[in-house]
Amino acid sequence: MEIDWVALKAEATKAMKKAYAPYSNFPVGAAALTDKGEIISGCNVENASYGVGLCAECSLVSELYRVGGGKLVAFSCVDGAGSTLMPCGRCRQLLYEHHAPGMLLDTVSGIKTIYEVLPDAFGPEHLEQK
Repeated sequence: MEIDWVALKAEATKAMKKAYAPYSNFPVGAAALTDKGEIISGCNVENASYGVGLCAECSLVSELYRVGGGKLVAFSCVDGAGSTLMPCGRCRQLLYEHHAPGMLLDTVSGIKTIYEVLPDAFGPEHLEQK
């Protein structure tokens, strides 16, 4: 499957413009290509009780299931200026849970696999009964 990184980043930027970030003033948008060939997106949604805010990656995964599920093939995340952002550790774990084998991420240091940005990850495969 060919990945149009320009289109993916454009969708992340479009999502970022819908972010609700009145406390941090740091809007974030994320977009991903699924194994079904669809582009999904999400944005951060803050809350006055800071700890219950949602990252853009959280809303993206919610959107993944809202549209019927699947696995994430490629991912892009941007800040309020449209610059590439690296997902935090928590969000990398969230992305890992829903990744297609070899998932690619547009990072601040270039395109990397999910395995490179979260080496030795713990995932659903570790919970399977042997």
